[in-house]
Amino acid sequence: MGKDFIQVTFDSNDVRECSSVILVPEKAMEEPGYIKTMSVGEVANIKHEFHAMAQMAYYQYQDDELDIVSVGGVISVSQGDMLEKLDSGMVICRDPDGEFQVVIHAQLNRKKMLETTNRYCTRWVRLDI
Repeated sequence: MGKDFIQVTFDSNDVRECSSVILVPEKAMEEPGYIKTMSVGEVANIKHEFHAMAQMAYYQYQDDELDIVSVGGVISVSQGDMLEKLDSGMVICRDPDGEFQVVIHAQLNRKKMLETTNRYCTRWVRLDI
């Protein structure tokens, strides 16, 4: 695994290497301020990248084109010394090739979690314009 990438680890120590992630705990359904983002390269237009990630994941889900992994255990996201753990939530990943994947706890409503994330990222970008 490359040290420059974000590591998403879940059931059976399955690991995904990502260049950007959006972490969405279940409680973000009521309070979207809990949504966090991480990226390998922090650039001036990073908010727009996260907005595009959330929007594309939602559209791909609607078109049944999104790679979704359902998990039962903790999802860990690490980058360098930073470690985030989700006991219940979802992570949207963009891999180094630009493809999207979602890791989500099985009991959660996929559509609502993706809608919440898309709505949050859309508002986040609009407030900055």
